[in-house]
Amino acid sequence: MITKFHQHALALAFAVKEINEDPQILPNVTLGFHIYDSYYDARMTYRTTLDLLFKSASLHPNYRCARQRNLIAIIGGLGSDTSFHMADILGLYKTPQLTYGSLVPQKTHYSPAPSFHSMVPNEAYQYSGIIQLLEHFGWTWIGLVALDNDNGENFLQILEPLLAQNGICTAYTEQIPYAFHLDDLEKIIDTASNIHMPLTDHKANTFIIYGESLTIALLRGILFVQDPTNKELDSFRKVWVMTSGIDFILPGLQRGWDLDLFQGAIAFMVHSRELQGFKAFLQMVEPSWAQEDGFLKEFWEQAFDCVFPTPDISIKQDEKLCTGEESLEDLPGPIFEMRTIGHSYSVYNGVYAAIHALQAMFSSQSFRKSILRGESAELVKRQPWLLHPYLQRVSFNNSAGDTVSFNEQKERRGGFDIVNMVSFPNRSFERVKIGWIDPYAPHGEEFTIHENLIMWHRVFNQVSPQSACNDWCHPGSQKEKKEGEKFCCYDCVPCPDGEISNKTDMENCFKCPEDQYSTKEKDDCIHKIVMYLSYEEPLGLTLASISVSLSLITALVLGVFLKHRDTPLVKANNRDLTYTLLFSLLFCFLCPLLFLGQPNKVTCLLRQPMFVIIFSMAVSCILAKTLTVVVAFMATRPGSNVKKWVGKRMATSMVLFCSLIQEGLCTIWLASFPPFPQLDMHSMTKTIIKECNEGSLVMFSCVLGYMGLLALASFFVAFCARRLPDSFNEAKFITFSMLVFCSVWVLFVPTYLSSRGKALVAVEIFSILASSTGLLGCIFFPKCYIIMLRPELNIKEHLIRRKN
Repeated sequence: MITKFHQHALALAFAVKEINEDPQILPNVTLGFHIYDSYYDARMTYRTTLDLLFKSASLHPNYRCARQRNLIAIIGGLGSDTSFHMADILGLYKTPQLTYGSLVPQKTHYSPAPSFHSMVPNEAYQYSGIIQLLEHFGWTWIGLVALDNDNGENFLQILEPLLAQNGICTAYTEQIPYAFHLDDLEKIIDTASNIHMPLTDHKANTFIIYGESLTIALLRGILFVQDPTNKELDSFRKVWVMTSGIDFILPGLQRGWDLDLFQGAIAFMVHSRELQGFKAFLQMVEPSWAQEDGFLKEFWEQAFDCVFPTPDISIKQDEKLCTGEESLEDLPGPIFEMRTIGHSYSVYNGVYAAIHALQAMFSSQSFRKSILRGESAELVKRQPWLLHPYLQRVSFNNSAGDTVSFNEQKERRGGFDIVNMVSFPNRSFERVKIGWIDPYAPHGEEFTIHENLIMWHRVFNQVSPQSACNDWCHPGSQKEKKEGEKFCCYDCVPCPDGEISNKTDMENCFKCPEDQYSTKEKDDCIHKIVMYLSYEEPLGLTLASISVSLSLITALVLGVFLKHRDTPLVKANNRDLTYTLLFSLLFCFLCPLLFLGQPNKVTCLLRQPMFVIIFSMAVSCILAKTLTVVVAFMATRPGSNVKKWVGKRMATSMVLFCSLIQEGLCTIWLASFPPFPQLDMHSMTKTIIKECNEGSLVMFSCVLGYMGLLALASFFVAFCARRLPDSFNEAKFITFSMLVFCSVWVLFVPTYLSSRGKALVAVEIFSILASSTGLLGCIFFPKCYIIMLRPELNIKEHLIRRKN
């Protein structure tokens, strides 16, 4: 006998006692009950079911004795196989059956009969709860253990795909024998030798156990055989996640063993509450009840390991006599529990469900009409299927305050409790409710767990254990699959630049928004700094100061030339071209101011066209001055026809013509692809560059190319004219200035193309200032030297003598 199961029978007796004592439920009707054993055997289950239906003095199937009591409903059995064996017969006779211990598996080949009702919720809710529990703790590398029967096979077929869909892998799967005698140590050893559970694998710390009431006893026997001396006991410490059909039972030779292996286990149980008065009822149980309870004597002897004295059998010396004073409260939990367990709660609710359905039938109008015809007694006796519609619609609140009703599949509405098992050295244990599954709760609240209430096994140091193929990937890294292994086994690799992962165990890193960049740890994004060359920073302030200073120097030079405009040196070098060149250089030095500060539509539109036009005018003036010198000397040769080209008209025409071509190119550029401000978010990692987009790189290259062409032409002409006699050596000065100018802009091109952000703007400003300074210094510094410091050389006689 499994002593713990006797509480199921006592729960039935308690429910019937309550109903008979309640005057509001079926007044003038007394309930009785019979309890039969199924013997865990299909053949005996069928025979016992027939006994329930037809036996009086002897069994005659399909024959009811007149003295046979009325049968309202049958509650049972405990295991799913037993329940289905009973349903095979009860379904034929349409007798209501309320199974109390087994779930109806999903996708099962068995189709319950119309008379079949389940006092436990739908099994799908339990599968969902298992998945959510594993996800809550991050357990992705687990073991599966199931009974080696149809239900166990069905469990594996359903759960394994669900696990894979939710990113959980099975490190190990094992099916253990469904039934063998728990007192047959030789059979246990033989069975355990064929089962190799990887209990020393410290990666798989979570095992899901699917089975029925005796599964723990089977599993405990297997573990005992694998480590009989308990030397490797600490290696066996796992988190055992158990399904609702399992109970903590140690029968037979195991009763002296402890349950420390299962300390910290998490179990799903059919929702239950403590029944008022049930504990007091259990405290009243005593051996004198044996006359009415045919199981009590054997239960008492096995529970307390004693024997009652009998006249026919002699007592052995090592046997202990039962005194009848023993108390059920002294029994450890694996032998018998004083609190209401889930199976007993379902038996209690099953009795009340049948009685409420019967009361609803008695209260119906059709039944009242049958009373008038004198048929009421025969209705219940010969037509038990009349109870089915009332049973399907039954809904009531039990004494614990729970609502009992059935869904369309004739399964009890409700959910599951999640409990944590805490074991004690005296072989007792306590179930602590740590959460629940309520499919009828508001969305998002169907699964609840209170992790702070869980007491893990001491080897885990009261910290939530890990159960993964490898350590979790920390933020800042992503998973990389290991070839040839399951998808739960992976390496952790750092995120690439510009990408982050801000959670644990992320499949892939993700890019930061365009205006942000990743931290050094690659676990967060930081806003980029908007960058442009401003006046406030040292580089911008320095360049602006140099630009203004050089423009003032140019203005000073222009003032000097204006003041000494009537001197031979100023006259000899074409005053108009000189003034135009100085004005152009003055504006060239001011051009960098358009490049400084935050770019906007106006500055972007003006800065490059203004720069190239002004520079082209300056270079055109230099070209005109050089050609003027060449033409002047050619005109002095006898018989020369170029005298008509000497004069201001040629120089002015050349400056205007060369400048107008550049202005035309800029007009086409601005009309077709005008520059505009933009944010460059990709060139630099931590910075957003606020810059001007030139609109068309082709047009920008054209205007720069044209300016370079003018510069090369000026350099070539000046180089050719460098040896011409000249009082003030202007051709040589122009040659040197154009050499500086061309060198600066030749170096500018590769430097500009390889620069970004502030550096790009600074390079262009530097090139503008350097080339302008080269022109100003090389051409005008020698002249200013003579005008200001050597006025004795600034005379007409000196100029004529040098020319001659």
